[in-house]
Amino acid sequence: MALASALSLVVPYLADALVVLGVFVMTVGLYGVIRMPDTYTRLHAASKVVFLGIVSLLVASAVTWDREIILRASLIAAFLVLTTPVSAHVIARAAYRRGERMEAPGAVDESGQRLNRGPGSGRQS
Repeated sequence: MALASALSLVVPYLADALVVLGVFVMTVGLYGVIRMPDTYTRLHAASKVVFLGIVSLLVASAVTWDREIILRASLIAAFLVLTTPVSAHVIARAAYRRGERMEAPGAVDESGQRLNRGPGSGRQS
């Protein structure tokens, strides 16, 4: 019983710490989105923010030990784990095909030959 009462005292502080962590990660990520020089690095910062920031907020909501909340938070986290990298890849590929260039010094375009010959690129082989 003493352990259960001690946990009930710690859980609100743990949830608060996770919320603060999530908000901090999202704030730093927003700064990265504003500060980064090109579309690709901005996209990298944004995708990290979505995963790390939102998942820490979901864990904060799941420490209530309510089964429905834990199930919903787990489903949302699984959805984000599956869709965030896919959407980042699709957006980066669309930006590349549109002609967005990398601004980073020393950036090497290793995808140019393969992507420009792919289906839907508008070029004849």
